[in-house]
Amino acid sequence: MIKRIFDLISALIGMLVLLPILLGIWLLIVMNSRGGGFYRQVRVGKNGSNFKLWKFRTMSLGADKGSLLTVGGRDPRITSVGYYLRKYKLDELPQLINVILGNMSLVGPRPEVRKYVDLYSPEQLLVLSVKPGITDYASIQYSNENELLAQSLNPEQTYIQEIMPAKLNLNLKYIQEQNLRVDIAIIVRTIRKIVG
Repeated sequence: MIKRIFDLISALIGMLVLLPILLGIWLLIVMNSRGGGFYRQVRVGKNGSNFKLWKFRTMSLGADKGSLLTVGGRDPRITSVGYYLRKYKLDELPQLINVILGNMSLVGPRPEVRKYVDLYSPEQLLVLSVKPGITDYASIQYSNENELLAQSLNPEQTYIQEIMPAKLNLNLKYIQEQNLRVDIAIIVRTIRKIVG
């Protein structure tokens, strides 16, 4: 209950404070490439239920019909504005809407698409016992995930066999440790990582 109150108040304040920036980013996106400013993708949330995750659109229209992974900072599907939004994680800001709606938390395991959740082991499925979040230990440690995948001859295999299990281990660590103090510490670390 305390976590939900903290999430809701923080997300509402964040939306109000960031509103001019959010509107500015939306305008840049629609002026830069054909299509709307937002992108919603089905992800798997708490207890395995589907929900639509809000993001700023960073790719050209129809780009999600191919691979679900983005490889390298200069994936050709990413727009010129989208490159900078992804670099500074600004594309994730609309997920404050998900927090307000109650299908996400500020801190928690990053929500995955169904394709990869179907590969989880019984132990790894424990990450679905809590609400997914905007940031977590894995988001901080693997902030350069796209660059790691760009170095691989088979990005999909590298993600499934190396990166995904490592991220899930960090998710399980968070679930064991979670409390408001840990959440605040992760939020602070995330901000420092982005600014740094």
